[in-house]
Amino acid sequence: MLPTLTTDPPEGDIWLSEVKYDGFRGILQIETRERMKLISRNGTNLLPQFPEIEKYINELIEEGKLPVPLMLDGEIVLLRTSLSSEFRALQVRGRMKNQRNIQRARLIRPAVFLCFDLLRSGSKETKHLPYEKRKEILLALFCRAGLPTSPSPHHRELLQMIPCTRDHHLLFKEVYDQEGEGLVFKKKYGTWEEGVRSTNWLKVKNWKTCSCFITGWESRNDYFHVGVYRGDEIISLGAFHFGLSPGEKRSLKQIIQENHTGKDGTFFSISPSITVELHYLERYDDGLREPHFSRFLFSEAPETCSEERFRVDELSLPGSVSVTHPDKPIFEGISKLEYLHYLRKVSGAILPFIHGRALTCIRYPHGIFGESFYQKNTPEHAPDFVETVREDSIDYTLCHTIDTLMWLGNQLALELHVPFQLQGREDVFEVAFDLDPPDRSAFPLAVKAALILKDILDRLHLRSFVKTSGNKGLQLHIPIPRGYTWDDTRLFTEFIARYLVSTHPEEFTVERLKKERKGRLYIDYVQHGPGKTLVAPYSVRGNNEGLVSTPLLWEEVDLDLDPSRFTMEAVVNRFREIGCPFFDYYKAGEQQPFKEVMTFLQSNG
Repeated sequence: MLPTLTTDPPEGDIWLSEVKYDGFRGILQIETRERMKLISRNGTNLLPQFPEIEKYINELIEEGKLPVPLMLDGEIVLLRTSLSSEFRALQVRGRMKNQRNIQRARLIRPAVFLCFDLLRSGSKETKHLPYEKRKEILLALFCRAGLPTSPSPHHRELLQMIPCTRDHHLLFKEVYDQEGEGLVFKKKYGTWEEGVRSTNWLKVKNWKTCSCFITGWESRNDYFHVGVYRGDEIISLGAFHFGLSPGEKRSLKQIIQENHTGKDGTFFSISPSITVELHYLERYDDGLREPHFSRFLFSEAPETCSEERFRVDELSLPGSVSVTHPDKPIFEGISKLEYLHYLRKVSGAILPFIHGRALTCIRYPHGIFGESFYQKNTPEHAPDFVETVREDSIDYTLCHTIDTLMWLGNQLALELHVPFQLQGREDVFEVAFDLDPPDRSAFPLAVKAALILKDILDRLHLRSFVKTSGNKGLQLHIPIPRGYTWDDTRLFTEFIARYLVSTHPEEFTVERLKKERKGRLYIDYVQHGPGKTLVAPYSVRGNNEGLVSTPLLWEEVDLDLDPSRFTMEAVVNRFREIGCPFFDYYKAGEQQPFKEVMTFLQSNG
């Protein structure tokens, strides 16, 4: 059963809405553990490409958490945020043939099957039941199995449910903020119809919008090519085919044929003169994804269609946020607009790590070419949507939304530093070690220290996470359960740091004075304390290259690791391809056996 594309959300209480994720649609058919398929729209079994899903569902069946037989309708995705997914990375995964590559990919970033409909449960067929009833039964099934009833990239479970809601206005705003694909509207009383594109299901896309001009027409396939100006140069945005009415298409072809400036085979070129508005989902290197004609812009000259305007519109910012001086250089060869694009693309990764924490920002009003300053107090001119928390007579900024993050970006808050506590709480929820070599050429010392620390923590059964500092070192994070004090964590950090120094005194030190370190790596455990902060994961740093404090996979931490390669552009591509290595950070903290470690330290103190 397939949805029908429409422009506007339907109104009325007969409709329920759910998020549309960008993935591979499939029907999961389970007859027995040995007879299981995930059938795509073209009849292919997808499970060989995604063995992690098959393995996970087999484990659920073994544990008696799922009824058999079972038939579920849903989507295979690589989640970016709770409401969006990475389709390009999924396409790469879907094309893999080499089993070694498939196995590595499933370990680094496992795919998830998001279920939105129940077609059979045990001996009972449910296709004939109303959608609302099917959803109720599906919810009960997921609750009994202890499975997530709403998607999140921070869940470890590979079978998750897509819920429905009556309030599509709020949901669409959240999808817009997270750059999701759109919504699907479903009639409450509709049944499930096999092989039908039905008006009982309507999909509304979360389009981006751009202004551009026609550059030509390919008569062989009826595609119209478009572009924008970069200075005097025309930059191609690809071509579109859909959205024009028959009359609009006839008129446009006639104008191009009568006014073309050149003909190459079946392609007619035309000088920029016809300005149009297009809808699209995202921009690829070779053009726009799913471009649709929206309207002619008769009152706009082609000269207004610039690449800068396109890039600002591409941000899809909330209406409450504006961009000023987008072309301002902030690093060598990097503009403010490019920094804002970086924040937009990694917002799904950075927001969970700064949520609920009192921010200290380092602002660079003129980029790295001018003075910078620390900002703890939220400025008086901050817009109303910026939340604050008062601590020690300071009104700190709280960054919970894309609105606030992009406002901070427009203020050129390049560095975002966070404390080790959530606002309003006295306990500490993470421990960190800053591994600071004397200079970047000594970065291998940080790698060595990190690997030794990991070995120690592994033996204590504590899971650790590692990231680059964005400068010359590495930082180790250990999430811990709630309830521990600064005295507790200081006992732990000092013991670990001094033990490391005692075993490698020629290479590591806890000496705070730089002149006394004598070329050794500084293990900064003092930075983990009351009133202290550490740069947030995915924060840019104010160095010459604009490097990023980047979460790493432990398998990447070796002598070949080069911190200078983690530029903004590289980190965006990395997040798209492998997701966030810290995806289950908070869940890991809840399960750490920190109590046993503290009991040992206190009894041997």
